Amino acid sequence: AIPPPNSRRPRPSGLDGYCGMPIDLSDTLVVGITSTALFDLSDSDAAFGEAQRLDPESAIEHYRKFMLEREDQPLEPGTGFPLVRALLQLNRFQAEDETSPLVEVVVMSRNSPETGLRVLNSLRSRNLGITRSAFTGGESVVDYLEAFDVDLFLTTSPEDAQRVTDAGTCATALLLHLPPQPADEVSDQVRIAFDGDAVLFDEESELVYKTRGLREFHASEDAAAHTPLAAGPYATLLKKLARLQERLPGRVEYSPVRIAIVTARDAPADLRVVYTLRHWGVYVDQVFFLGGVEKGPVLKALRPHLFFDDQDRHLDGASKLVPSGKVPYRSDSPLRDAPASPAAGDEQVAEQAPGPAKPKGKKPAKKPGKKPGKRKGKGPKPERARGKGAPSA
Repeated sequence: AIPPPNSRRPRPSGLDGYCGMPIDLSDTLVVGITSTALFDLSDSDAAFGEAQRLDPESAIEHYRKFMLEREDQPLEPGTGFPLVRALLQLNRFQAEDETSPLVEVVVMSRNSPETGLRVLNSLRSRNLGITRSAFTGGESVVDYLEAFDVDLFLTTSPEDAQRVTDAGTCATALLLHLPPQPADEVSDQVRIAFDGDAVLFDEESELVYKTRGLREFHASEDAAAHTPLAAGPYATLLKKLARLQERLPGRVEYSPVRIAIVTARDAPADLRVVYTLRHWGVYVDQVFFLGGVEKGPVLKALRPHLFFDDQDRHLDGASKLVPSGKVPYRSDSPLRDAPASPAAGDEQVAEQAPGPAKPKGKKPAKKPGKKPGKRKGKGPKPERARGKGAPSA
């Protein structure tokens, strides 16, 4: 459990870094998050969109007026808020002889400093303890990620997420809308859940599955069970989280940082994941090999502060239950042109051998007393329904 605030030395303010050597963030987990990912700014976005539709020339001035009139109104949490709040609580574990925090969060916004006052005031009203921010006055915040040593970038801009992915600057995710009725938030731990292929691991195995089918995927993974998977876009972040676990007190098995992998893999493709994590020297608390079963129910029980996946068919269901972010493919990724994966639960059906062909010729005579198109006592035959919460392709 996280200790009470007064049980550890208070976190140094940003000014402490200026009174001598600069703060070393090489062992610190640094999260860059846009203001729209941290807070719900849908009202201001809608106001700007409407002003731009009515009069593009004066849209910025209308937006400025809108923000100034509301700068003292606290913003509601956005999709990234639960993770940020949970991560920042870990700084209570910072040892007295350490100068660098365990976690650093940088708020990044295209607002000007003046229109960004509502964001800054909301940070204070929520008592988040975020001391660093960047307001770029309309410029993309992506250009400043390296300057802030960001390990994970959370955004609601598809363009920014794609730029970061293509450049390989850091792990990035496009955050989806908050669940309408999120599960009760875990307060004494940080829980993060990842998909495996094309997220923690590279996309080679997923490409085999999508282009050659489940049977060849299983055969390939079984043959390479002791060969570590290549690193994916989130591998460096996973290793940084492992380093964070090492800096926390107590054994890693009881760490307040809980890492889970929720993957559609199953046996015999499971062993390679475990051997890869061992090869990387990373401790993962939980792995769920679902074999095509829908991820939503597991995630609902797990209650992560954020779930990362690359496929819409998983995120469509998951984002209705837990905060979720999409991991984009690189613009030159062959997965962009690969066929869509089978829907949840259809993988095994696709592997079944086709039944015997029906003989051609006349149709068999209908039995008397039965009319076509009707079922006794049941009305017209309904269309095949999706399973509860089944993600779309």
